[in-house]
Amino acid sequence: MTPLPEPEPVRAPQDSLGKLFLRFLRFGALAWGGPVAQIDMIRQELVAQEKWITPGHFKRLLAIYQVLPGPEAHELCVHFGMVARGRWGGVVAGLGFMLPGFVLMFLLSWLYVTAGLTNAVIAAIFVGIQPAVVALIVRAVHRIGGHSLTDAPLWAIGILAAAGEALGVSFWIALPLAGLGYVVGAARRWAWAAVLGGIFAVALWQSSPVIAGRVPLLPRTETAIATDTRQTGQASPAALFGSGLRAGLLTFGGAYTAIPFLKNDAVERGRWMSERDFIDGVALSGVLPAPLIIFSTFVGYFGGGPLGALSITLGIFLPAFGFSLLFFRQLESAMANPLLKHFLEGVTAAVVGLIAVTAAKLAFTTLTNPAAGAIFAIALAVAWRWKSRWAVPAIILGAGAAGWLFPGN
Repeated sequence: MTPLPEPEPVRAPQDSLGKLFLRFLRFGALAWGGPVAQIDMIRQELVAQEKWITPGHFKRLLAIYQVLPGPEAHELCVHFGMVARGRWGGVVAGLGFMLPGFVLMFLLSWLYVTAGLTNAVIAAIFVGIQPAVVALIVRAVHRIGGHSLTDAPLWAIGILAAAGEALGVSFWIALPLAGLGYVVGAARRWAWAAVLGGIFAVALWQSSPVIAGRVPLLPRTETAIATDTRQTGQASPAALFGSGLRAGLLTFGGAYTAIPFLKNDAVERGRWMSERDFIDGVALSGVLPAPLIIFSTFVGYFGGGPLGALSITLGIFLPAFGFSLLFFRQLESAMANPLLKHFLEGVTAAVVGLIAVTAAKLAFTTLTNPAAGAIFAIALAVAWRWKSRWAVPAIILGAGAAGWLFPGN
């Protein structure tokens, strides 16, 4: 058994829980610009200026949280809260960081659902934003894939997972097989790799309605119309909590990886919101000071109103709290285990494939005219070239302005 590493010296101030909460509440209120900007803000104050932990220790922690599911910035806040005041410190730090974004998204969800898009100007703004969100998801696929698909077997896993998703195979089958496949592949157990490949082929044949000829690969017109019907309050709080928990446990590589799982529950299976409403929720989260995963609150509000929003948010953030609170010292030792590391790398590669297919499906629904295509192309080019923390909010606001200036296109 690998011994636990010796704890490194820390210099966290002995603040009260209230003061600790206010410190991380301020971080949450300033959490603009996505995970890179959020992590850098935390690093600058707590590591570079106040020296709570060493820079080397911070780099190791960040590497661990990038492998584990959940928003890395939030997990780091929980970890730093524990460094300062133990488990209760972790709880209040995590709550402080997520609270501003949650409150804002909750209010926007209520406004969106109650007011709807009856105002022509607001409707035009959201129509302009939707292709830009698809562009951001495409950019996320490239970015996450660049970090995750680092060798030929991982590329193969990503492609096979994408094919399975496109043909109807459940991700509950694809993801464990992907993790196990990379474990046995790294160990050069080719016989076991062949067995897993056979299991995937059988799952593809049995699960895929496309291969079995029960449905066409592209959705029929009436199906697309049905998923554009808004039906709020269609899921129980327990079901929404479970949906959030599943997504929270599968967000490898960033919050964008939660999109296919929540979309599957809300749009394709539960049908309590349309694809366009789903895209609007992702767009709103991009202009808030919060981890992007806060769009889950919007999804939950559609599924079950205020209680649904609370339930799904609790579920999706629970893993981010749990890994730090329960395995504070064991994380570094666990991530040094090559079997676990390879399993998570295989799952992450498969998730990249799932996001790619989700992006393609959203593009099929959204890019329906030349104007939408132009907004998509411009947004993708800006996302590719502009590395600022303000890039995502600027792209969304710019696309909304284009929809407002050129309504009906």
